[in-house]
Amino acid sequence: MQGSENRYTIFVVNSGSTSTKLALFSDDTEVASIVYRHSADVLESFGNIWEQLDFRTGVARSWLNSRCLKLSAVVGIGGLVRPVPGGTYLVNEHMIADARANLQGEHASNLGCAIAAAISAENNCPAYVVDPVSVDEFAPLARISGHPLIERRSLSHALNIHSVARLAAGRLGKPPGETRLVVAHLGGGISVAPVVGGRIVDANDASSDGPFSPERTGGLPLQQFITLCYSGKYPERKMRKLVMGKGGLTAYLGTNSAHEVEHRILHGDDVARKIFEGMAYQISKEIGGMATVLNGVVDAIVLTGGLAGSNILVGWIRERVEFISPVEVFPGEDEMGALALGALRVLRGEERIMEY
Repeated sequence: MQGSENRYTIFVVNSGSTSTKLALFSDDTEVASIVYRHSADVLESFGNIWEQLDFRTGVARSWLNSRCLKLSAVVGIGGLVRPVPGGTYLVNEHMIADARANLQGEHASNLGCAIAAAISAENNCPAYVVDPVSVDEFAPLARISGHPLIERRSLSHALNIHSVARLAAGRLGKPPGETRLVVAHLGGGISVAPVVGGRIVDANDASSDGPFSPERTGGLPLQQFITLCYSGKYPERKMRKLVMGKGGLTAYLGTNSAHEVEHRILHGDDVARKIFEGMAYQISKEIGGMATVLNGVVDAIVLTGGLAGSNILVGWIRERVEFISPVEVFPGEDEMGALALGALRVLRGEERIMEY
């Protein structure tokens, strides 16, 4: 695919909790893709995330090798490595070591850089990650938590937030560096971030703060939570699962599917309606709070992620926040495209490569 027209062939690897997503891009056009969904039995046969590395790399290698292509680059999803500014990073040994140490938490995304490095070495091309979860562009005041023993961390859906901030800037007819946005990534976890000139200057930690989501509790009343922690009913691992995996819609309604919840609402389920609207209420409060970070000067409120495809949820949020600024909606989360574009900008020389 790469030749006289200087087209770039980019292989994208996205290691998720229960899936491995693969795609091939010719410049910014996806030409092939597949999603391998891994059963709980298969994943539970491994002792931890890093014991899955050879298995996941083998899945990626087999699919790629069947196509016999000359690659320009391999790009993997970025994980919970040390805090870094946003951008496209060349994978190196330090990054892989920090990912392997689960530096800021254990998640399948930590495997992304190591899988990309293994595949790139076999194909004699560079390996990149783009906007890892640990992107840190916080303003100093955003780090203050309320106690000096705990600092607020910058952990967000940075890849999608940066990507849709660029799209929103285009829709507004402004350069990304001149925009003031509040971006709400609404997915399995929810990140709401004020984005100034393309930089995420604050955000709730989707694993422990902010609105509840399909599987996460978000922020909880602290005194009641402490009582629950010391009740003797929940060992640490179970408590962590309660907060991140078995919270939110799952805890209230027994499902993490927004489509299922909408179906119940449309068939007269008042409990489902109350809880779903409660989630919209909390999202709206978080958006309003983040608007104050921008002193109320907001070009647009941007809704993105899988839940942004819910007309019911988006409608409730609009009602509460549209007084602040216009609402732009980009449903879904095109992580594969965002990863490919990050690599492409570097390959074309449009953006400098970042050193980890």
